[in-house]
Amino acid sequence: MGEKVCIVGSGLIGRCWAMMFARAGYEVNLYDIAQKQIDDALESVKSQLEGLMASGLLNGQTADEVAARVSGQSDLAAALKGAVHCQECCPESIPMKKKVFAGLDEHADDNIVLASSSSCIAASEFSGDLKHKAQVIVAHPVNPPHYIPLVEIIPSPDTSPEVVERTSKLMKALGQSPVTLKKEVNGFILNRLQYALLMESWRIVEEGVCSPEDVDTAVKEGLGLRWSFMGPFETIDLNAPGGVSDYCERYGENITAVCAEQDKLGARAMKGAPAAQEIHDAMRKTVPTDSMDARRKWRDDRLAALYLHKREQAQKDKDAKHPWA
Repeated sequence: MGEKVCIVGSGLIGRCWAMMFARAGYEVNLYDIAQKQIDDALESVKSQLEGLMASGLLNGQTADEVAARVSGQSDLAAALKGAVHCQECCPESIPMKKKVFAGLDEHADDNIVLASSSSCIAASEFSGDLKHKAQVIVAHPVNPPHYIPLVEIIPSPDTSPEVVERTSKLMKALGQSPVTLKKEVNGFILNRLQYALLMESWRIVEEGVCSPEDVDTAVKEGLGLRWSFMGPFETIDLNAPGGVSDYCERYGENITAVCAEQDKLGARAMKGAPAAQEIHDAMRKTVPTDSMDARRKWRDDRLAALYLHKREQAQKDKDAKHPWA
């Protein structure tokens, strides 16, 4: 029997975490306050595991074998007992996080890691008054985490270095790709990068530079192809003969000038903006409202195929003994 973990909250992200921990051999207690929610979650986990098995993403295990490691629990103390890690998956609300973590603090021992899946709330916002605040950390996944392996690890100023190290090692054991922030910042890493591109895309449409469809094409048929396997710094390193320093000498002034222009344009309001309706209408031309669930299924199938492709290519790099593998 593997080590035990506790998932608090049996919604979409909680179910995904349960699958990933169980796939890696952990015994999972999936906690929620309503038995109906727990029952629905366990049924959903089993169904999704069957899909992962069909895609070859259960590491040679069957869906039944993995699902057998996930059990439901409506008693928080019992769910936490003996667990080495707890992953909270509750709504993005500071009062809610404070309430949930106060309950975790009451029943936690001195060894368990208390991790939040928060995408935007730093641990210091809800952990400052806890007895076990040194054990609290944010481990933010990307949805759907079983296809997108990034996990952002964000300690608070009170989080112990050991907890940071343990959390990073655990995420790697799950097959995820953790990145660790050196300090808490609004938006963490992923959303700061994502929002910068989204805001510039928004301004391009609002300024009448091009259509929403062409913005999407520029990313998925241009930038996104490289970005699926290289980061921005790796990209510029190969785009000049002498690497990053050479790239900055050649193109740095123009990049700074473009970004200064973007800064002058400033952040745009999105809520209630006319551009929101324009972009929404453009999306509905391609994907009508009644086809959105099918489109989400198509997206997840594409992500699964890309995940498998990247895993195969990574193995080829290792077999070839490339220094970057």
